[in-house]
Amino acid sequence: MDQRTSIADVIDTNLHGLEAVKSALSTPELSAALDRALGLISEMQGRLIVAGVGKSGLIGRKLAATFSSTGTPAYFVHPAEASHGDLGMIHTNDVVLLLSWSGETKELSDILSYARRFGVPVISITGGANSTLAKSSDAPLVLPKAKEACPHNLAPTTSTLMQLAVGDALAITLLKMKGFTEESFRDFHPGGKLGAALTPVSDIMFKGDNIPLVHTDAPVIEVVGEISRKTLGIVGVTDDAGALQGVITDGDIRRYLEANSDGSMKDAMWETHARSLMTPGSIFLEPERLSARALHVLQSNKISAAFVIENDKPVGVVTLMQLLTLGVA
Repeated sequence: MDQRTSIADVIDTNLHGLEAVKSALSTPELSAALDRALGLISEMQGRLIVAGVGKSGLIGRKLAATFSSTGTPAYFVHPAEASHGDLGMIHTNDVVLLLSWSGETKELSDILSYARRFGVPVISITGGANSTLAKSSDAPLVLPKAKEACPHNLAPTTSTLMQLAVGDALAITLLKMKGFTEESFRDFHPGGKLGAALTPVSDIMFKGDNIPLVHTDAPVIEVVGEISRKTLGIVGVTDDAGALQGVITDGDIRRYLEANSDGSMKDAMWETHARSLMTPGSIFLEPERLSARALHVLQSNKISAAFVIENDKPVGVVTLMQLLTLGVA
């Protein structure tokens, strides 16, 4: 059998499962259960306790991580550990989310009984409409039966993808309901490339004495010296009030010297001033601009650096190389 055809068939089967879920969302039963689930989670005072066994457990772990990283406190509890003391981690102000495709997973019985005994709301994601789990849940998210991508219809594939899709949909809907912003997201993802991308430029920009600046009346020789000392390939040109009027790049200097190569070097370096070379109205950034967006500004405008402006005055400068080195993408 053509391996590529086999892979395509598996993907098609999974996509059919997702389409079935999408269609089911319009049914009164699932729609009402989703609204109930969103209400329970958004109004809870504690945490979302997620549990499942086997492949459903692995999906549950992923969902707990997604909920936590998008502003909904969540924790995965393994059913076996729950039966040996970890039930004490579940409080009455929590909400329990249980995953079981059959809805008859025995290992979940202790958590389910505990939740029912102490009035902890239960949400379930299952394929068993008439299962014990569905009937015992406050918000049973019953998904349509779908053939697994496995040719024997045994290995959990399409079913786990459907569980994941619904769980992710809950997490992202809650994110929107809470007004969870990019800045909020950064608070939960301070490390790695994601953290770098969500860092405001004020945290990474060159500032203070490292900002290359000259006055509009500065001769070219001073401009060259400032670019050389600060090594950022750019210098900002400011007026008497310190407001940024324009920028000069090392490329501007090269082009200027080439155009004036037939004249006196003294005149070229001392008689021409920064205001004559600068590019006015240059691209600038705000201190709160996220690094990922700053990178987009630099790349889309094909520039290697931009000044960070506050009240018309330069408070920093960010370079393309700096952002790429920090892992912003």
